[in-house]
Amino acid sequence: MAISFDKALGIHADALEVRVRRAEVLANNLANADTPGFKARDLDFKAILGQQMDSSLEMSTTDGKHLPHGNLEPSDALLYRSPLQPSVDGNTVETQREIAEFTKNAMDYQASFQFLNSKFKGMSKAIKGE
Repeated sequence: MAISFDKALGIHADALEVRVRRAEVLANNLANADTPGFKARDLDFKAILGQQMDSSLEMSTTDGKHLPHGNLEPSDALLYRSPLQPSVDGNTVETQREIAEFTKNAMDYQASFQFLNSKFKGMSKAIKGE
């Protein structure tokens, strides 16, 4: 019986990729905190993972009356953030909020990495027969 890495690793590999992408977006927000008119952005993590799970189910229309199944593109999940205190120069980056979100994302990345690492360790033990 062949091992399917997609099934064995579950959603953890995709979650790790999304966390990396979100870290890039949040870092870009922080880098542009003083840029007039810059609009802060963030990823909708739930929407992206929902897309990954939907695509893994491989839904298809079997009747002409069925509604088409549309997946979100990664750019669709990149949303503008509404500031709690808008800046006079039009910049919507709130540094403290961005730092908090970046830190939370880093912790979530570590959790996803640990889950993925434990999956690999389990598969390695299974292959070795331990």
